[in-house]
Amino acid sequence: MSAVAVDAGQAPAALRPMRDGDLDTVMRIEVRAYPFPWTAGIFRDCLRAAYPAWVLVEGERIIGYGVLSVAAGEAHVLNVCIDPDDQGRGHGRHLLRTLVRAARGQGAQRVFLEVRPSNPNAIALYHDEGFNEIGRRPRYYPAHDGREDAIVMARELVSDDITTMPPL
Repeated sequence: MSAVAVDAGQAPAALRPMRDGDLDTVMRIEVRAYPFPWTAGIFRDCLRAAYPAWVLVEGERIIGYGVLSVAAGEAHVLNVCIDPDDQGRGHGRHLLRTLVRAARGQGAQRVFLEVRPSNPNAIALYHDEGFNEIGRRPRYYPAHDGREDAIVMARELVSDDITTMPPL
């Protein structure tokens, strides 16, 4: 794993809960990051349903966000996104680890997510963070040439007292 230097004049990225007032900025990032973005209405519905949602802020600027759903002992990472201009600096890993910690804190025993097979960087991150492919959802995502499958991945959340698991 390579370390990423942080500019000494810049504060490290910090997380805070997502608010309705963040949605314009979140949407600007969403449409730049994905060819088939979520709508503002989807984000609003997640906030109204009290899904755990955070924004990653560097200085005063939102650079990423994540949304999680937790129910019946299971969590589902619904969206993890870093502004394309800020990718490759470890922010996605930081955000994913926060979502996994939140899932554990709310009693989830496992975390699921879907990822496009055409997103090798995300797949590599998820594998590196302990997620394993458990299946496929055929034609799950819209694509320019029709539909694209989703790789379904999961990670079991084990007790913090097991020392063989990598730290979050």
